[in-house]
Amino acid sequence: MADLSEIRAAKAAHTAALMDRPNVVGVGIGRQIVNNVQTDELCLSVLVADKIAIEGLAPEALVPSQLGSVPTDVVQIGTIRANQVPTDKFRPAPGGVSIGHYQISAGTLGCIVRDRATGDRLILSNNHVLANSNDAVAGDPIIQPGGADGGTVANDLIARLERFCTIDFGTDTGSDCGIASAYAGFGNAIAGLLGSRHRVTVLQANPQAVNLVDAAVARPINDDDVLDEILNIGEVSGTVEGVLGLPIRKSGRTTGFTTGTITTIEATVSVNYGAGRVATFENQLVAGPMSEGGDSGSLIVAADSQQAVGLLFAGSTQSTIFSPIQAVLDCLNVEI
Repeated sequence: MADLSEIRAAKAAHTAALMDRPNVVGVGIGRQIVNNVQTDELCLSVLVADKIAIEGLAPEALVPSQLGSVPTDVVQIGTIRANQVPTDKFRPAPGGVSIGHYQISAGTLGCIVRDRATGDRLILSNNHVLANSNDAVAGDPIIQPGGADGGTVANDLIARLERFCTIDFGTDTGSDCGIASAYAGFGNAIAGLLGSRHRVTVLQANPQAVNLVDAAVARPINDDDVLDEILNIGEVSGTVEGVLGLPIRKSGRTTGFTTGTITTIEATVSVNYGAGRVATFENQLVAGPMSEGGDSGSLIVAADSQQAVGLLFAGSTQSTIFSPIQAVLDCLNVEI
């Protein structure tokens, strides 16, 4: 196993040659990922815009699996762009940028999905981002950037609300049962990502209402105004189940590109949407701190592939909460 000094020496010796290879966008030091699990072995991480099968690469584009005694690991991170602020206006707009129903502050455009019935391209984000927490109707204006970032219906209309998964709000928010202690480790009651009013607390057993997703889709006014790719990640293809230890990444309106690891699966959480409305969610996924307010709607993507894992909708300074992507797609009748 190579030590840090050996890897630093290899980086200094080989970075220029590696950066000359097509598709390579960076070189750094990381830990090797094997079968979607991060190991303890240090390596030279070769960052690429797109991870391409070996048989599809020209000989001069191949990255050696070893550079002397130092192992390499090819990591797909998408195309790196300079001076692009997710709160700006984008046309065409990729995933990872500011968007919102005209009556809310701002959330994140997750990605482009396709209607299972028609094949039409639709914008994916949260219900509370595109449908104002159930208070919207189909056809309502969606603006990019969102209102908190200066967007207006007159100048920044990008889509109209198509449909959403209704959030079923319950009222039982007690925490005097065994579940409470299990979730105490989350730290800070888990705040929702669209302002400080959104908080996750522990719910008692047998909640009155149970949800699986906070999700909605909007129909672009002009198909050319949206991109299939996500800012700093690229185009997503297919899905993968979120399992314990899976390295993940996202691109969001507030914190941009961040990474993390799934720490908890099959979680039951309760989210306060303000005005006395509380919703319980089951079978959720939890990662470490990789999001802040306004990142709601971000697509969670596997770190070592372009496969979608989940749809982010809540979190705190210590954790991020997201719904399994298949549940999102099934509820909205769409595909990635």
